[in-house]
Amino acid sequence: MDPRPPLPPFTEETARQKVQAAEDAWNTRDPERVAGAYTEDTEWRNRGEHVVGRAAVVDFLTRKWQRELDYRLRKNLWAFSGNRIAVRFQYESRDADGQWWRSYGNEQWEFDDLGYMRRREASIDDVPIDESDLRVTPGEGELPTF
Repeated sequence: MDPRPPLPPFTEETARQKVQAAEDAWNTRDPERVAGAYTEDTEWRNRGEHVVGRAAVVDFLTRKWQRELDYRLRKNLWAFSGNRIAVRFQYESRDADGQWWRSYGNEQWEFDDLGYMRRREASIDDVPIDESDLRVTPGEGELPTF
């Protein structure tokens, strides 16, 4: 497998690059592209779901973006050390009935030596919002306060 830079151990600059690359990939809503950043045996905890393996990640993301329409995400670096990065994030999406949601959360990431994520743990809360309250624009700096 080819390296996926930036590689650990992370500096503040390379951790920020890794976070921005993740935000950019997730905002494509392309499960295959996103899953390419993870090890073949990656392990995820996402809300109450435990996902193991890159193929399961593709399945999970396919289902996710079938439910979470017009998804847009922003991530910010929270902390980093060695091969680990912690982020906080917000994303907005609407459901099939037209209800908009803002989802807040934190993720802890662990990478292998080649720069692939081997572990992702996410804690997420969802809040219904009105369309007039949308505020997440990918790539626009720090997240608004909660």
